Amino acid sequence: MRNTFLACAGVVLTAAALAACGSSADGNDPEAAGAQRPAASGPAAPGPSTTAATEPATPPSEEPEASGESAPAATAEGPKTPADEITPATGTFTRKQKEYLKDRVPKGMDPAAVLQTGQETCDKLRYLVKADRDTAVGAIVTGEIPDAKDAVAGLCTQHQDLVDEAAYGYPDGKHSGKNLRPGVYRSASPTTDCSWRIEGEGGKELASGASGTGKSRKITIPDSAVTFTSTGCYAWLPEGGEG
Repeated sequence: MRNTFLACAGVVLTAAALAACGSSADGNDPEAAGAQRPAASGPAAPGPSTTAATEPATPPSEEPEASGESAPAATAEGPKTPADEITPATGTFTRKQKEYLKDRVPKGMDPAAVLQTGQETCDKLRYLVKADRDTAVGAIVTGEIPDAKDAVAGLCTQHQDLVDEAAYGYPDGKHSGKNLRPGVYRSASPTTDCSWRIEGEGGKELASGASGTGKSRKITIPDSAVTFTSTGCYAWLPEGGEG
């Protein structure tokens, strides 16, 4: 099963339809700073697609518009354009945008296209937060929004709390050693085939469970845990913000 509002967020926004990144009162809006949003070549990057957390959330009334292939990745390898040579074909870049683009624009690539990727990440987070905050954090934990950390730090700092919480979460998979932190966790957007297992020394089972409801569940990873394995639960987020 796939969550409707996550699927909508995964269908991307055209450059013309992009609202200013993080349109809030914190001053991160490029247009609010008096600068034109540069024209970008290439549409948006794909977003997360999973099942609902707890009861299905009602999606926002305004859904991102669909477009074609995604914009170039900001992390493309190769020599980068010097910061003093980064200029848009039209319009101007704000100070924050210039800082974000530093060491990110491959030689010969339109800097506005790289900027667009970050702006779309901010727009996807803003859209997901309106629908369900845990899903937004879970999308960062699982890597379905891979450039969230850099985009948030440079373009939409109002979402920094999402990135901070995601740093203490676990995606599906096997976790052990230093990557395992004791604490209480809740599942974000689990599927109807969510299961988990916590083991101690020698593979001794400390706790395990399964859920076929698609609703969020809570687990406790004890100090004695050595391995935590999750399947079909999408992501586990720490209660209280940190594990």
